[in-house]
Amino acid sequence: MGKPLIYEIVEKPATSCIIGICSAIWFYIQKKNIGYSHVGISYETAVEGHYWRIITSAFSHISVLHLIFNMSALWSLGVVEQLGHMGLGAAYYLHYTLVLVVLSGLLVLGMYHILIQRFKVDYFRRVTAVGYSCVVFGWMTILSVKQPSSKLNLFGLLSLPISFAPFESLIFTSIIVPQASFLGHLSGIIIGYAIAWNLIHGMNNFWAISMLGWILLIFVFSLKRSGAYDFNFLEIESVSDPSLPSVRFLGNGRTLQMSASPLTGVEVV
Repeated sequence: MGKPLIYEIVEKPATSCIIGICSAIWFYIQKKNIGYSHVGISYETAVEGHYWRIITSAFSHISVLHLIFNMSALWSLGVVEQLGHMGLGAAYYLHYTLVLVVLSGLLVLGMYHILIQRFKVDYFRRVTAVGYSCVVFGWMTILSVKQPSSKLNLFGLLSLPISFAPFESLIFTSIIVPQASFLGHLSGIIIGYAIAWNLIHGMNNFWAISMLGWILLIFVFSLKRSGAYDFNFLEIESVSDPSLPSVRFLGNGRTLQMSASPLTGVEVV
């Protein structure tokens, strides 16, 4: 018999929290009848300034099977949190999950850009990606390098050697689920190898918190700028004062004129 679930949750706190967040978001999406086009990321929406979708697309799942598949794989990959003796552990897991979410999303958009602009494949202009698969494939790849003897368990029924799991899963999902994002999964594998081979390294609490701060800032302002959500407290009011002189260009743009508005309490030295 395996360990009681409560003990496994305690041993995988970060994984458990992420699964809880993704499940809660899925429930909210279903309850509010939100479509994938409202939360997913596409080339068109990115060009329009919807940068916040890089985050919402990663944590959103539209179908329950999509959610179960990703969360089942993620639960198995949570073993990373228990490998602190190998330089991994919970902190490493959280730090590089943040990296995987952001960089895999940006890499997908970069691939779309090349296909659209260089190869004129306009099909990818409106393709919308959604789901946590990029991160799942990234952790598969990292674990295949760091712990090649591990196994990936899916649904408690299927066990795959982790060393081949990234590409096995890439081919399997592309065949079984035709609408699965091949480029999204591939981007997770690429970023995963970059992390596993230390091409991307040096993340610690300081950099993770700094990165999270920038993500939140860009998230809020892109929501505001794209009109997806109205943050009234972010309105910037004009600070122009009619009592102050105004400066404007005349004629050929080389002559300046200052208005004769009276100034009070101002000395010119």
